Amino acid sequence: MLTVLLYLIVMALVGGALFFAASVVFGRGEEMAALPPATTVTALPSHGVTGADVQELRFQQTLRGYKASEVDWALDRLGTEIDVLRAQLAEATRGAAGIPVEGSAAADVEPAGAATTPKDPA
Repeated sequence: MLTVLLYLIVMALVGGALFFAASVVFGRGEEMAALPPATTVTALPSHGVTGADVQELRFQQTLRGYKASEVDWALDRLGTEIDVLRAQLAEATRGAAGIPVEGSAAADVEPAGAATTPKDPA
């Protein structure tokens, strides 16, 4: 029994010595500078998001996963981009079909007799 205990102690000492030697030889590695407060590494272009942009997204990791505020921001940004693209597609489709597009000159014309008159405050 004493032999096993002695064997474990020697192995722990050898492991510790190897760890210490590797730490001295290789150092602690390069440490990156901390990000300034209220900044993030998560970035997307202001418009024209591509699949490659989404694949390159990186989020800060926290104890329980990714930083929720960054993920929420990215999802909001992607949702807005999808909405803009769908609106552009709908506008192009309606324009190609000859349907007046909202916001165009044809859609802004009021029908005859639809003019409003100010009401008397009395």
